[in-house]
Order: sequence, then C-alpha cells, then structure tokens
Amino acid sequence: MFSPLLAMRLWVLDSRIWASKEPTPQVWPLVSIYKPVSYTSRPFFPSFFFHNAQWLRCNLKSFPQDSLSFPPPPSTAFKEVEHLTLKNATNTYLQLSKSRLTTLVVLTAMSGVALSPYPTTLPVLLSTAFGTALCSASANTLNQLQEIPFDAQMMRTRTRPLVRRVISPLHAASFAALTGAVGPTILWFMVNPTTALLGAGNIFLYAGIYTWMKRRSIMNTWVGSIVGALPPLMGWAACDPHALSSFSIQDVLPPLALCMLLFSWQFPHFNSLSHLVRGSYAQAGYHMLSVTEPSRNALVSLRHALWLIPVCSILVPVSGLTTWIFAITTLIPNLICVRSAWLFSKRGGESEARQLFRHSLWYLPVILGLMMVHKEGVEWLQWVGIWKV
Repeated sequence: MFSPLLAMRLWVLDSRIWASKEPTPQVWPLVSIYKPVSYTSRPFFPSFFFHNAQWLRCNLKSFPQDSLSFPPPPSTAFKEVEHLTLKNATNTYLQLSKSRLTTLVVLTAMSGVALSPYPTTLPVLLSTAFGTALCSASANTLNQLQEIPFDAQMMRTRTRPLVRRVISPLHAASFAALTGAVGPTILWFMVNPTTALLGAGNIFLYAGIYTWMKRRSIMNTWVGSIVGALPPLMGWAACDPHALSSFSIQDVLPPLALCMLLFSWQFPHFNSLSHLVRGSYAQAGYHMLSVTEPSRNALVSLRHALWLIPVCSILVPVSGLTTWIFAITTLIPNLICVRSAWLFSKRGGESEARQLFRHSLWYLPVILGLMMVHKEGVEWLQWVGIWKV
C-alpha cells in the first residue's frame, strides 16, 4: 500500500498532465494513471479518500523515478519504540482492552444485576463483572489485531499499541486468547452457562461479524448496537438464567426493555461521533453511514432518539422494572436529546453533532440512575431509615 502522502503527490502530478487537455466529463481525472472509473459507477469514497486498494492499479513505470522520490525525513521525526516492560505492560493491556469501553460494558452489565428483582450473591456479582470485563478485553484486542493497517491511517487510533509496535501481534493474540478463554469459563462455572454463552457470543459478534462488516456494509452499526445491548442481558441472566428460555411475557419483557434502551441509545451516541471523524473513517476505507449518506446518518440518530421516549415512558414501566413516575421524570432528558438530534438532522453540522454526542454521554448514566431510583418494589426512604412504615 502507498501512503496518503504519496497518493496526494500522484494526484497533483496527474492534475498537471491533464491541465493541458480537454476535460472528459464522464471520467475521473485520474484515468491516465489508474483504471478508468466513470461517474456512473459512483466510487464509494470521493476525492483522495478512495479505498487504499486503488493505488495498486497505479502504473508507476510511466513516471521517472526522481519524480516519485521524497527526501528522507529528519531524525527528529522519529521516536524510539517503547519496549514492553512490567512497568508499562498494564497500560498496554488496558489500551488493548479499550479500558473506557470495557468499563461501560461492565457498568451496563451491572445495571442488569441491580435492576433484576431476583436475589444474587456477592461472588456471583463479582464473577459477572470480572468475566464480562475479560470478554470485552478479548473482543477489543481481536478487533485491533484485524485493523492494524487501518488504525495507522486514523488520527484517533494511530497511537494504539499494535500500531506503534509496543507489543507484537503474537503477544496481543495470546492476550486475546487468554482473556477470551478465561472470561467465559468464569461465567460458566461461577455464574451460569447462559451468561457464559452470551459473553462468548458477544466476542464473536464484535470481533468477528462487526469487525468484518466495518469495511463492507453500513449495517455494521446495527450489529455493533446489538453487541452493546447484550451486557445488560448478561447481568439479568446472572440473576435469572431461565428468563431467556421462558415464554412468559412477564419474564421476557424486563430484560427486553433494558436491551431496547441500550440498543437505541447507541445510535445518537455513535452516529454523532462518526460524523465528527468521518474523514478518518473514509480515509481508512470504513463503510460508515456518516461517510456515504451524512443526512441519513443524522436521520437515524433522530429516529432512535424519538424511539427512546416510548421505551422509557411506556415499555420500561409496563415491564415492571420501574414505577410510572419514571415515565414522567425521564421526559426532560429525552426531550433534550430529541431536540439535539433534531438540530443535527436539520443542519447536519459538526457543532450539532458534537452537542448530540455530549448529551449522549450523560444521558445513559442519568437514565440508569433514574431506573434505580424508581425501581419497582424499592422504597429508598425506608431503606435508608429516613421514613418508616
């Protein structure tokens, strides 16, 4: 693969060649060097954000070698590669695990435990948290192993350990295999087989299907949202492993409501973020809705922001997770996010996307906190001893 810098140089050089010729309206300006691509074929990424494989079609023999040579960069442009030691190994493993994302996954799994009406024990609680964290660490590491050359092209990912060669791919693969084996094993023997299967399935969904689809279909976002919606189900299954196999609406509806909440929340959260970094996604060749159809990307965010209102105001109280007061108290945060998503859909600017992304950061913890406050059957004033029956 050629670097983007070389690609831009070739583009400039080709533009000079075509400057003295009649422009051909039905052909891209790069036809003298590359395989002709007509406008009707509609290349997936315009400008120099084409898929990297296009540079393989380049006929470099037609150019003098001196026109393609670049002066060597100064030594100050290089930095010595860090050596993996006991001191920085923990930080490297945390980066491979995407520690902030893993923390969010564990917290959402714990929300399923906390909101479940079924009793649990401290060993089960800790085993669920630890096993879920290991499953997330394995999935994230496997994801980075497959995207090393693409992460190197994106500003926000090019400092990852595998890109900087702080850790070898074999070492990272061993870490992913270890965490991927220990995590489900802990969940199987310390919690229950249902939770273990959900954890192993989430590793496959994220590291397998989702990562594979990122460079092939915009539907990868929907698959990723399913991955994010499963941790609360794991927490619920830790307390009630028979809920998923039950045909009773009373047993199935509460975990389903939690999954719907997490599933829909991810679209305003991720779509706004992907809009802000859409240039990097395009340069790395990722098929994201923010790259191919920015207006539709914003519209999907608005659609799911609107869907969160009936989820919080109808589905959650009907399922028995909370009282009906929850339906009223969540209207304010929901309306704030809907307004922000509507502005993003209407204007489609980066300031609107940034505002929606910031709202999504506080939205989820606020909603989950309100669910705990209004949990059905819990009298908090009585529990803390302020009010007695």
